[in-house]
Amino acid sequence: MLQSTIFDVKNIRKEFPILERKVNGHPLIYLDNAATSQTPRVVIDAIVDYYSRYNANIHRGVHSLSQEATDAYEQARQKIQEHFNASKPYEIILTSGTTHAINLVANGFSDLLKKGDEIIVSALEHHSNIVPWQMLCERTGAELKVIPMSEEGELQMSKYRDLLNERTRLVFVNHVSNALGTINPVEEIIELAHEHDAAVLVDGAQATPHIRPDVQELDCDFYTCSAHKICGPTGVGMLYGKEEWLKKLPPYQGGGEMISEVTFERTTYADLPHKFEAGTPNVCGVIAFGVALDFMNGIGFDRIAAYEHELLEYATKRLLEIEDMRIYGPETNKASVISFNIEGIHPYDIGAIIDKLGIAVRTGHHCAQPIMDFYKIPGTVRASFAFYNNKEEIDIFVEAVKRAKLMLS
Repeated sequence: MLQSTIFDVKNIRKEFPILERKVNGHPLIYLDNAATSQTPRVVIDAIVDYYSRYNANIHRGVHSLSQEATDAYEQARQKIQEHFNASKPYEIILTSGTTHAINLVANGFSDLLKKGDEIIVSALEHHSNIVPWQMLCERTGAELKVIPMSEEGELQMSKYRDLLNERTRLVFVNHVSNALGTINPVEEIIELAHEHDAAVLVDGAQATPHIRPDVQELDCDFYTCSAHKICGPTGVGMLYGKEEWLKKLPPYQGGGEMISEVTFERTTYADLPHKFEAGTPNVCGVIAFGVALDFMNGIGFDRIAAYEHELLEYATKRLLEIEDMRIYGPETNKASVISFNIEGIHPYDIGAIIDKLGIAVRTGHHCAQPIMDFYKIPGTVRASFAFYNNKEEIDIFVEAVKRAKLMLS
C-alpha cells in the first residue's frame, strides 16, 4: 500500500483556501466530505475566470464569447467522458447533480414499465435513489423489491439472486453507501441483472471521490455523480447512459436546446445529448467540473484511495479506544467513512459539541432512514475523510469526541 510519507498532504492542503480559516476560534477540521468536498484554488480560479472573461450563453451564438464558452463547455464534456471511459461524448448528459440524473431516468421509464413489472433497489440507498422509483411505481403499477442488508452493513447477495426473475426490468444500487461507506459489489449486481435482461443504474455520488469508475468495464446501463463531491462546484453533475438506452427514453423536460424544430402542430427533438439538456445549462459549473477532474487526476485516484484507506484505518483504531463506541457498517471493503454512536448519547449532541471545537461532522440519518430503521437508531455521527485530511486532525477529532462523551455522560 502507498505510504503517506510519499503523499504530500501538506502541499495538497495549501490548494484549499477554506482549510486556512478558523471556526469558533479553532482551526477548521473538515470531516464532512461525504456531504460535499471542499474546493481547490484552481477550481475557484476557473469560476472567476469564466465570469471575468467569457461569460455567455452557449451553442447558438455567433459572437466570440459564445463560441469560447461553447468550446470550453464541450471540452469539459469530453474530459468527463474520458474520465469515466464512456464510448461516446453524447453518452454524457450534464445535469444539476445525481438527484436530477436519477429522476431523469425514472421519468423516462414511465413509458417503458407496466403493471406486473418489477424493479429492485438496495437497502443501502440514499433517499434520492429510493423516492423517484417509488413515484415511478405509483405511476406505472410496477412493484418495488428491496435487496436486504446484513448486520455488517453489506447487501445479502443470495437474496438478490432470489429476487431476480423474468419480470425484473430495472435494478438500481449505489456504488458506495453514503451512510456506512460500504463498497457494493456492483460488477456482480450488474452481471446478474443482465442475465435477466434488466437495466442497471449505479448511483456513483459517494464512489467518485475515491474511485475512478470505468463505465464500459462495469457494463452498467446508467451511472450518475455530482461534481461537488469531487472538488467541483455545487449544482452540476453527470448522467452516463448507454446510447441505446438514452435513445429509448423520452425527454425529461421541454424547452430550449432540446428541440430540433417547433411548430404549433408538432415538435421534434434534438439528438443526444441535447435531447436531455433543456434550457440554459450551468455553463460555468460544467467547465469547473472538468477542472476539478483534472485536479483529482493530477494527484491520482490510486494514490488518493491508498492514502484515504490509511486515514480510515487510523481513525477506526483511535475511535475504538473510546468505551461504549459502536461503529456501523463493514470492517473491510469500505470507503473512508465512519458512522458511529456512543451508547446512551444522541449523535446530534456529539456533533454540536465538537463543532464548538472547530470540527465539522455530519449527524442524523444521512438521507438513509431505512438503514437507521434497520439498526433501530435515530441516526449516527458520520466522519468522512478526504485526501486533504491528516492524522493530526484525526487525533484532535478523537480527543474532541472523548471530551463530548465526558460532558454528556
